[in-house]
Amino acid sequence: MNAPVTGSDDLIYAVDDGIAKITFNRPQARNAMTFAMYDQMASICEAINADRSIKALILTGAGDKAFASGTDISQFRAFKTAQDALDYEARIDRVLGTLEMCRVPVIAAIAGACTGGGAGIAACCDIRIGTETTRMGFPIARTLGNCLSMSNISRVVSLIGPARTKDLIFKARLVEAPEALALGLLNEIVPDVETLQTRALETAKLIASHAPITLEVTKEAVRRIRRTLSRDEGEDLILRAYMSEDFREGMDAFLNKRTPNWKGK
Repeated sequence: MNAPVTGSDDLIYAVDDGIAKITFNRPQARNAMTFAMYDQMASICEAINADRSIKALILTGAGDKAFASGTDISQFRAFKTAQDALDYEARIDRVLGTLEMCRVPVIAAIAGACTGGGAGIAACCDIRIGTETTRMGFPIARTLGNCLSMSNISRVVSLIGPARTKDLIFKARLVEAPEALALGLLNEIVPDVETLQTRALETAKLIASHAPITLEVTKEAVRRIRRTLSRDEGEDLILRAYMSEDFREGMDAFLNKRTPNWKGK
């Protein structure tokens, strides 16, 4: 039985026979996330937690260019104070924490770019399926000069280890699909977008046929095992990055399509 398609123009939500699907629908902006999209995704996860008829959730991006290319940079223009930076990280931590603790298994169907906040979303998912065009990473050391939240750092380290996390962020490079598979950022690679959507649905249906409590408690057990840094432990790091001249320079350079001039202050 199909449920009606709901959501905003930028984020589409549908449920079909117990399989929920969220589509990030801003292909013209490489599916960059607005604050409203983040909040809507969290609200959907909370609704799924209360609806036992839903057995799995698929996240994907519209088109073939990007899963999600991170937070829409224009959202940062309003940052004026230290509290703005802390409020932003608190908001993203809440949203991604809600996604990570979603009751059902979450599958990311990733085509094209999966960067910044988009890679953070993917790291919260339980299974990540990519295509041959998938590229993943956090190029912030080259683009904006900000930093990942403490929970995002914790998730990436748990996936690929501390040395590879530093390599990925220090070099500001995007990992191609074969390397992402080898590192553990992807679980599987398929040839193209059409196959990706088919494979994601097949995987969701397979999972949905299994004992839901087994899946739920296993997911929660793995989450509890992983050590997650709290926001309080990283407030000094967040402020050092977001209140820096370099972040302002990085944001201006990004929006004006020029190379940033880093000063380290």
